Amino acid sequence: MDILQGRFFVVKSVVWWFGHFERTFAAHKSRNHRTMSLLLLIETSTEICSVALSQDGQQLAIRESDAPYVHAEKITCFIEECMAEANKSLEELSAVALSKGPGSYTGLRVGASAAKGICYALNKPLLAIDTLEALADACRRQYPQTDAIYCPMIDARRMEVYTALYDHEGNCLQAAHAHILTETSFADYQAQGRQLIGCGNGARKAKQVLPETFLTLRSPNCSASHLIPLAQRDLEGGQKVDPAYFSPQYIKPPNITKSRKIL
Repeated sequence: MDILQGRFFVVKSVVWWFGHFERTFAAHKSRNHRTMSLLLLIETSTEICSVALSQDGQQLAIRESDAPYVHAEKITCFIEECMAEANKSLEELSAVALSKGPGSYTGLRVGASAAKGICYALNKPLLAIDTLEALADACRRQYPQTDAIYCPMIDARRMEVYTALYDHEGNCLQAAHAHILTETSFADYQAQGRQLIGCGNGARKAKQVLPETFLTLRSPNCSASHLIPLAQRDLEGGQKVDPAYFSPQYIKPPNITKSRKIL
């Protein structure tokens, strides 16, 4: 009987240690997985310069300036400050996520240059996130409304905006395009009695021509924090782009005027 009890104890001990080892290995593997989802996020498609750092979909740090068009001046400082706040290095990044536009030609170029520089130097993958999709996604999360149409709008001068349409589940109903706002804009949805939820820096122009019963304005403007869920999705889905061939989504050619100064 003593021999049988001894053997049972040995077997029980082996089983316990095996289970302990398996749990320890799983925890170690989980920690390693978490370190593989460190993302640097860059948003420069409008007048706002925004940089964030996230890990496993959770924001670690963010820096933003709403002073118009300081992207070239601030972006590298913001990147450095975010990495320092989270006590991370650029070498630890899993990828760089960039808001790809549409938006400001100059702003998009600055953001793309910074993102490509890091990707090239450190051999990191690039994730290109649609700016309008990120805005709509943020608006849906903050203001969920069944049967609403989410309409992110980015100022494109005069009464024109860059826009796209999404339903309450995030499905794209109308792809990104340049649109001149008039009283008949989005008339099909107005006739259906649908509610249009506008966001972004171009949405206030729509308020000038569309009835309040149809259009509701919400607060989300472009921010690197809005890129986090979509960037995490693309990282896990392997939706990466080649930095060598990536170009921002401008939609329209840049508005370039000749200087009137006599040189």
